[in-house]
Amino acid sequence: MASSISSFFRRSLRRPGRREGKQEGPAADSIPSPGKAGERSSVLYSAGQFFFEYLVVVSLKKTSDGRYEPKIAYQFPKRENLLKGQKEEEERLLQAIPLFCFPDGNNWAPVTTFPSETFSFVLTNVDGSRKIGYCRRLLPSGRGVRLPEVFCIISCLGCFGLFSKILDEVEKRRQISMAVIYPFMQGLRESPFPAPGKTVTIKSFIPESGTELIKLTRPVDAHLEHVEFPALLQRLSPNLILHIFASAVLERRLIFLAKELSVLSQCIHAVAALLYPFTWAHTYIPVVPECLLDTVCCPTPFMVGIQMQHLEQVLEQPMEEVGDEDEILPIKLQNEMLASLNRHSNNNNVHTSEQVNALVSEAFVLFFVRLVGHYASHIKWSKNGPGTFQERAFCKAIASKTNRRFVKKFVKTNMFSLFIEDAEKSRIPQEAYFQQKITEYHEQKKHRRDS
Repeated sequence: MASSISSFFRRSLRRPGRREGKQEGPAADSIPSPGKAGERSSVLYSAGQFFFEYLVVVSLKKTSDGRYEPKIAYQFPKRENLLKGQKEEEERLLQAIPLFCFPDGNNWAPVTTFPSETFSFVLTNVDGSRKIGYCRRLLPSGRGVRLPEVFCIISCLGCFGLFSKILDEVEKRRQISMAVIYPFMQGLRESPFPAPGKTVTIKSFIPESGTELIKLTRPVDAHLEHVEFPALLQRLSPNLILHIFASAVLERRLIFLAKELSVLSQCIHAVAALLYPFTWAHTYIPVVPECLLDTVCCPTPFMVGIQMQHLEQVLEQPMEEVGDEDEILPIKLQNEMLASLNRHSNNNNVHTSEQVNALVSEAFVLFFVRLVGHYASHIKWSKNGPGTFQERAFCKAIASKTNRRFVKKFVKTNMFSLFIEDAEKSRIPQEAYFQQKITEYHEQKKHRRDS
């Protein structure tokens, strides 16, 4: 099974940038779904869609050699009357899921205690479309030694906080009976995904407790709903976060190491979110299964998470450390972001997690506003057709030599190319929050000039 999944990993395609033509390169991680590898993140947040496509339960089955292999024990819903192509896609998806639910390998043993953990992974089909797997790994209730199992919700919608709450409800019901889970998930499946800031209410019956009303609310800022910046700030210093951001902005190769799956997935999602309004468009695997470690260190850009127990295998891979991260970002803007990170890393419970998300994001969005916020005025529009970005004039318009030097590198990245591709298609800006910040920045500049 691992070899077939690995082949999917290798043939995943990065969506080509506007300057690259139809160039090949392994994109995001490994298998089927909607929302392209370099496409605008807003695709993931459409209201009115189904909450999820599947709920699967993955358990460990003993093999003939005494080891344990993850297998799907239950799938909801069972889809019937699929066309041939749809059936093949479903088979690939269901084949990949167990590896990502138990990425640690096959060396398991029954236990009496096991701390439940929440993590997520991303699967990418050959067409660049993505599905997100939201996982809760837990020990079933009972006596004596038992093996952990994973409840995994597959969705094309990116909203980690919301799905964590759904998994809380799943875990609560699992401790009562498996039979109590499925009416809840059916009710969820029949409910439309709410718009940003809106709430959907699910009715659910629990024996001995009666009918419960479960309210699920999306954050107002849709671009922050798959993010937990406090997790990043708790584990990495502000200086190191900026070094990682600088490397990500220039689309280098990034490997994250942590012991816990939850820490890996939270931190890697947070770093990807720092790039807003741009989107990481290359290989992206928040948690790499042990059997795919050898396929990770490819020569193209990647952002991957690997458990600390595999550090030795990672160090055996051919890699280099660049060491120029301090020199990538314009120094003035870098210092401003560093000051903001220092303030919010010593939060002392002054702000809620949502407030920290907003404050940290704003500092990085402002970085892009000040450097490339004038992009729209350098798109030349034809009468009826798409626009054409005037790259030379765009770079020349930047007064600061330091800023211009950085932007000349940044405009060559795939993430900038994809952003401009979308901007050239329509006079209506795609990223509303980014446009709002551009407008606010220009108004503040005008106010300072006039006062």
